[in-house]
Amino acid sequence: MDMSLPYTPSRVGSKIDPLRIAVFISGGGSGLSALLKFQTKIPRSHQTVLVISEDPNAGGQIYCEQNDVTFVGIRLPNIPDKSLRRLTHEEKIEVKLAEFNVELIVLSGYMRILSPSFVKKWKGRLVNIHPSLLPEYPGAHAHRDALADSATVSGCTVHLVDEGVDEGLILASEAVEVLPNDTISDLQNRIKIIEHKLYPQIIDDLCSGKIQL
Repeated sequence: MDMSLPYTPSRVGSKIDPLRIAVFISGGGSGLSALLKFQTKIPRSHQTVLVISEDPNAGGQIYCEQNDVTFVGIRLPNIPDKSLRRLTHEEKIEVKLAEFNVELIVLSGYMRILSPSFVKKWKGRLVNIHPSLLPEYPGAHAHRDALADSATVSGCTVHLVDEGVDEGLILASEAVEVLPNDTISDLQNRIKIIEHKLYPQIIDDLCSGKIQL
């Protein structure tokens, strides 16, 4: 299978033979927690087999311990050249993905930008959730940008990852009202509630073949 093709689908998972997914996190892992809870309620078409973070002390590893999921912290190597540092880091990640036979990568609060070569290899098998209604407010400061724009509505978007910044194929989105006195924290927390419901379901729909690419 040529994984360089745009949006190459993986196999269809099932409750008997779920797709093996790796979740990439950077911090506390609230999205990871929601996903693992979703998976344990009833059998799903996907199963988290590995969680990876660039921070070996990421708070989200506690959810791995509670759910018997392997957590691997892979620090950025001490290489001055930023491009080489990123590629070397991703090579170490690839080793773990191969070791655990990962079929789909789920970005959940992962703050690092993946290289084009990494994205090209995993295109169609690499999914993210962004805290705005894309294409509005891409980038790392979606809540701040929405408030600065006096937006009355924002939300979250589940999308496949491509080489652009928050530009991949949109799989689903859900709107959240922006209230007049919202702070960044207020808006973030309210959107997170929706993220934690939407993301696991769309991941399962993608893995089960309900979403046709």
